Amino acid sequence: MSVSKKGLLGAGAVFMALTGLAVSTFGVMQATTANSISNQPVPNLLALKQKQLTVVFPSRSDSTDLQSKANAVASFLSKELGIPVKAQIGDDTAAVEALRANRADVAFLSSRPALKAEQLANARLYLAEVRENYSGRYTYNSIFVVPNNSPLKSKNTPKATLEQLRGKKMAFTSPTSGSGFIFPVSELVKQGFVPNRDRMDGFFSQISYGGNYSRALQAVVRGQADVAVVSEYALFPPYINAEEKSKLRVLHKISGVPAHGIAIDDDVNAVDRERIINALLKLNQTQNNQLLRNLYNSTELVRVDHNRHLAPVRDALTRIGIAP
Repeated sequence: MSVSKKGLLGAGAVFMALTGLAVSTFGVMQATTANSISNQPVPNLLALKQKQLTVVFPSRSDSTDLQSKANAVASFLSKELGIPVKAQIGDDTAAVEALRANRADVAFLSSRPALKAEQLANARLYLAEVRENYSGRYTYNSIFVVPNNSPLKSKNTPKATLEQLRGKKMAFTSPTSGSGFIFPVSELVKQGFVPNRDRMDGFFSQISYGGNYSRALQAVVRGQADVAVVSEYALFPPYINAEEKSKLRVLHKISGVPAHGIAIDDDVNAVDRERIINALLKLNQTQNNQLLRNLYNSTELVRVDHNRHLAPVRDALTRIGIAP
């Protein structure tokens, strides 16, 4: 690993690279799960100085009591790998910084942070999450959502459908959200309605950011916005309840948003990386699967090619005027 690559940027710089907005929130909670053989000699599994594996589990709004669930996965991995495994909770920005600073070896990441992990830490995505409510198994849809009684209608072409949004009040999820900003803005650029992410006020009469899926959708439910963009799975609890969902409908879908996945740092050699991947894949087995489901409602982990999986988000970022 090159010191010049990983040693120059701090957590603040990583966060600015991801969002340009604020500072990281990593390190608030952490726990170490020692395996049952912690008093015995520890095998030197990793080509690292420390004799343990550190995995970062980013906090997400659809996961409660995440620390204890992450600890359970860490305990499982510890038994499989024969070394202590530490589970840390933080946001995506902090996960990237931990990989860059060699404070973590593995991290669960969404697509854009995964690109930053590659750029800043030379980490790569090796596994992707599958969910029952992902339309593409390990890809999902970004959706434009309107009130049930909206005059806006789905047309024969994306251009005709999205043309109706001119002059409307738009609620994005956040400027860093793939399905809630990057992919829908990319589609608007592709169709010729806006030139880039910074020049949308000439198309929409009002632009707001909910901060998460729930608030973006509730802005539409409450009449504060005419349309919101979110992930397709945000139309289910815990993001909104059945009553709120009954007041909404999907106007337009954009397919192919890459699912969240698991990145491994380049400090882990190829042989040891394969052992880690195989241990994680054992979470797919019936007797272990609940551990995986408890984390982020994922049902399965699948191998993916880093470049191929993340190509759609690279293209979308480039189109809207953000360096991948």
